[in-house]
Formats: sequence, C-alpha cells, structure tokens
Amino acid sequence: MTAAPGELQVVRVHPDDPLAAPLFADLAVEYDTRYGDLFGGASEELTRYPAEAFLPPDGEFVLLAEDGVAVAGGAFMRHPSGSAEVKRMWTAASHRRRGLARRVLAELERRAAVAGYRRMYLTTGPRQPEARDLYLAAGWRPLFDPAVPRPTDTETLRALPVDQRLYAFEKDLT
Repeated sequence: MTAAPGELQVVRVHPDDPLAAPLFADLAVEYDTRYGDLFGGASEELTRYPAEAFLPPDGEFVLLAEDGVAVAGGAFMRHPSGSAEVKRMWTAASHRRRGLARRVLAELERRAAVAGYRRMYLTTGPRQPEARDLYLAAGWRPLFDPAVPRPTDTETLRALPVDQRLYAFEKDLT
C-alpha cells in the first residue's frame, strides 16, 4: 500500500489477511458486548461463513486503510436469493463519526454492481441503532416498519423468531 500520510486507501483483501485482524477482533468485542449469546455469540457469527464466501466472483472484502492500518471495512457475499449480502461492516471506535461506514457501504455497493449484482440485502441488530440509521440515510429500503421499534431486551428478543429480531434492508443497484 502506498498512500500519502493520513490518506485513506481502499484495499481489497482476503479475510485471513493480517490487515483484517483488527476488524474481526473489534467485531467480536462489539457483538459480544451488545448481544452476548443472543445470536450464538461472536465466535459463532464470525465463523458462520467460510472466508471464500467473501472473495470474487461472488463476494469481496474491503478495508479502508489509513497509514497502513485498517480503520473501517466490510464485505459482501452471495445471498441465497441471488442478491449480494452485506456483512462485516465495521469502523474502528477511534475513527467513528468520520463518514467511513458510509464510504465502505458505497464502495461495497459499487463493487457488487460491477460484479453483476442487481440488488443488495443486509440485516443489522436492534442494539445497533447507528447502523439502522446509516442504512436508512444511505437510501436502503427497510423491509420492516421503521415507525415500530424492535425490542432490545434479551428476554423479549429470545422469544421472537430470528428474522423478527433483526432489521432487514434491501437496495436496488440498477
């Protein structure tokens, strides 16, 4: 990677690349802190899909790097519906509020369209209101009624089917 100091660089990497390690470490802490074992725990979620799912031709894994360090990232993979599904969206805590997640999301949308996808899909949890708001602000169509909040307490969430615990979104890329 060659970039001017402080300049952000978009880098496509393999999920096992050492540059991606901070993303997975931070996501594990974030998932476990926000959800505990509600969705099986961070370890289960972060190993649910093989690394190859996030590689071309069906997926991509990208990072925003600043001074050679990953500060934000995300991926997409093929969803069973044939859409590209966004996964692993992350911004380092010390780099939030800089618009980096929106930049990663736009990059994933662009790359998915180039890869031939016509639609994208994603879900986020009820304890991530900032993610929900990001997707709404970025023009993603909610597949739920935004006026009806999801419960956030563990007992109520456990009683719901998994698909009702999440906020699902889609976006047309055509």
